[in-house]
Amino acid sequence: MQIQLETQPYSSLEADALVTYVFDRDDKFGGVLADINVAMGGRLSALAASGELTGNALELVLIHFPQGLAAQRLLLVGAGKPGKFVTSDLRKIVGTALRHLKSRGVKKLVFLTREGEQGPAAAQAVVEGLVTADFETDKYRTEKKNREIQSVSLAGFDSGLGANLTAAIDHGSVMGESRNFARDLINEPSNRLTPRILAAKAEVMAKEVGLGIEILDERKIAELKMGALLGVAQGSVEPPRVIVLRYVPEHERPGGPVLGLVGKAVTFDTGGISIKPANNMEKMKYDMGGGGTMLGAMRALAFLKPSVSVIAVIPSTENMPGGRAQKPGDVQVAMSGKTIEIINTDAEGRLILADGITYARKLGCTHLIDAATLTGAIEVALANVHVGAFGTPREYLDKFLESAKAAGENMWPMPIDEEYEEMIKSHIADIRNTGSGKGGGASTGAWFIKEFAEDTPWIHLDIASTCWVDEGRPWLAKGPTGVAIRSIVDFALKL
Repeated sequence: MQIQLETQPYSSLEADALVTYVFDRDDKFGGVLADINVAMGGRLSALAASGELTGNALELVLIHFPQGLAAQRLLLVGAGKPGKFVTSDLRKIVGTALRHLKSRGVKKLVFLTREGEQGPAAAQAVVEGLVTADFETDKYRTEKKNREIQSVSLAGFDSGLGANLTAAIDHGSVMGESRNFARDLINEPSNRLTPRILAAKAEVMAKEVGLGIEILDERKIAELKMGALLGVAQGSVEPPRVIVLRYVPEHERPGGPVLGLVGKAVTFDTGGISIKPANNMEKMKYDMGGGGTMLGAMRALAFLKPSVSVIAVIPSTENMPGGRAQKPGDVQVAMSGKTIEIINTDAEGRLILADGITYARKLGCTHLIDAATLTGAIEVALANVHVGAFGTPREYLDKFLESAKAAGENMWPMPIDEEYEEMIKSHIADIRNTGSGKGGGASTGAWFIKEFAEDTPWIHLDIASTCWVDEGRPWLAKGPTGVAIRSIVDFALKL
C-alpha cells in the first residue's frame, strides 16, 4: 500500500473514495465539511436531520457519487464527542474506514483530515492506523478475496510543515509495519514457529535493520545455568533458544541507562504435566506474544534511533508433557541461584522470564520491561480492555504509563504489595511458582518475576487478555493485536 501526501485540493482528487470524519455535536458541518455540504446541496444536513448521520464513534455513512467531489464515494466516519477526542483516535477512524472500504473492493482512497488535526502527530497516527488495519490473518488460506488497498492520499495537512510531516509519516509507517511484524509472528502455527525458527526469523530481521544479535543454543543455556528455562524446555524434543538483540545509539552516553526488554516466547503451551483443557488450546500458539512484542519493538527502535541503549532478551521454548517433562513438586535452580518449587507446570512463563531477566541484568541492563501472556487472572481483573501493568518503583511505572497514554494504549496499574510475596514462599525451596492463596494470580505472578529483577527499576506487562482478540474490531483483524509495542517504543524514545 502506497501512502503519499497530497497538496492538490481534495475536491479534485480522483479516487474510489474520499474519507473524512464528523463529530457528534450540533454544529457538525464546520470547515471542510461545510464546504462539502454546500457542494452537495445540503445533503449532509439532510442526513443529519433524519438521524442517519449522528457522528457517533465509528458510525459509517457511505455516499455514492457525491456532488462536488472527484471521488466516486464519500465515507463519513463518526468521531464521537469532540471533548473526548484525542489525536490517537485517528488510528481507529482511518483503520475502520480502510477495512470497510477494502471489503468493498476499493483500491484507491483519499483521507481528508479536519481542522486542528493537520500536523505531524495526526499524520503519524493516520499512517500507523492505515498500515495496522491493512494486516490480515489469512496467510494460510488458499482461497483469498485478493482485495487490497493500493494507495492512500493524505489531504488537508499543513504543507508548510514539510520535512516534519514526512518524518511523521515515516514514523507511522515504521510503527505500523513493526506491529504487523510482531502480529505475523504471533499468528504463526507452532509447527511453523518453533524456538529455533523464531530465532532464525529474529536473526533475519536484525540483519535487515542493523541490530546486533546473538542466539544462545541449549548448550550455552546450560553453561549459563538457566535452570528455570531448562526445566520448562525438558519436556519437549524441540530445544530452547535465547534471542539477544542489541541496539546501540550512535552517540552512546558512558554510564547512561541501558533499557532491557524481556519477552516470554513459549511457542506452544500445552500446560505441561498440568495439562490445559482441550477447548481453545489451539490458541496457545500465541503464548510467545511477549517475545513477539519485544521483537516488534526492537525493529521499530532500530529505525527510530533513540538515544538510549536497548538490549532485548527473549527466552523461547515449548511447554510439553513429554516423558522427561518437569513435574509438580520438582525443584529447579534458576540462573540467579534461587530455588523454585514447581507447583503447577502451566505457570511456566514466569520461570523462563526469571532467567531472561537475570541474564538481562548480567548484560548490564539498568532498567527493565518484561511483557508476557502470563495469567488468566488478568482477564478476570481487566477483561480484554486494559493491559495489567506492574512495576517498581512506582515513579518508574508512572513514567511508563504516561507513554502508554501518549500512545493511546489502555494500561492499568496493578497492585504488587508485600502481602503477595508471602503467597509465593515455599516450605522446601526459596519460592514456589504459583501463589498459595485464593485469587490474586496476576499479582503473585508479577511478584515472582520481581524476585529476579531485585532492585532494578522494573515493569511487568501482563498482556494475556489483550494480545489476541477472538473477534475482529472495526479497525483491526481478528487475532494478534501487537499491543504494548507503541508504549514501549515511546518510553524508550523518552528515556
